[in-house]
Amino acid sequence: MGIHMSIDWLQFTPWTALAGGGLIGLSAGLLVTGLGRIAGISGIFAAMFQSREPGNGWRWAFILGLLLSPWLLQALTPEVPVFPEFEITHPRQWLVLAVAGLLVGYGTRMANGCTSGHGVCGLARLSPRSLAAVSIFMGSAMVTVALRHLLGGAS
Repeated sequence: MGIHMSIDWLQFTPWTALAGGGLIGLSAGLLVTGLGRIAGISGIFAAMFQSREPGNGWRWAFILGLLLSPWLLQALTPEVPVFPEFEITHPRQWLVLAVAGLLVGYGTRMANGCTSGHGVCGLARLSPRSLAAVSIFMGSAMVTVALRHLLGGAS
């Protein structure tokens, strides 16, 4: 039993993916040059509730922009599928999602950053710590996907 991956070429949108990646890079660059802040989502989110500084509004605006942007994209380009088909069919799936979210949050605290902070900003700054973090979480993701395919957990 081998690993089989395929791309649904009718649904694959390389131009929108490229545009999205460019917008992520642009926003990270604007944040670091404009405010001197790193666009690490977990750090921004945590500081929203911990920081009492008067200039905390940019964090709320950043997170709100992240949450609202898919709906804006869907309104502007209704022909492009934005929201994946996702259905929770069993109550246990909520528990699995909650535990997974907690583990991701714990991991980002252990690594002093998340995929956006290390992967987008840290690698762009040639940070050795970010290279180590990205190598570990990408390697873990690859092993997890391979095991799921080998054990028959993914189609």
